[in-house]
Amino acid sequence: MTEIVLALAIGVLGACGVWLLLRPRTFQVIIGLCLLSYGVNIFIFAMGRLRVGAPPVTAEGLENPLLYDDPIPQALVLTAIVISFALTALFLVVLLAARGATGSDHIDGEEPSP
Repeated sequence: MTEIVLALAIGVLGACGVWLLLRPRTFQVIIGLCLLSYGVNIFIFAMGRLRVGAPPVTAEGLENPLLYDDPIPQALVLTAIVISFALTALFLVVLLAARGATGSDHIDGEEPSP
């Protein structure tokens, strides 16, 4: 049951992120990138077999890999969080500069004609 909920959460975050990436306004694109990165982070955690209360990798635990917690997915997600934060900050600065230069927050810089 938890696998279905996890798969649905990843799917909804991914679908909403892609849908917002295709929107014409820059703020919606930034929110879409954030949602998509959250979905990818949850996916990496799910693939990493996160275990609560398991000891880290030790020399005694190398005989059976099911006994210890894998640190690689945690390090990947931590790195992805830092990169997505920096990317979001960069996009916000570019959004503000483009809004000041064009006077519009549309991706192409022009308001749609009715």
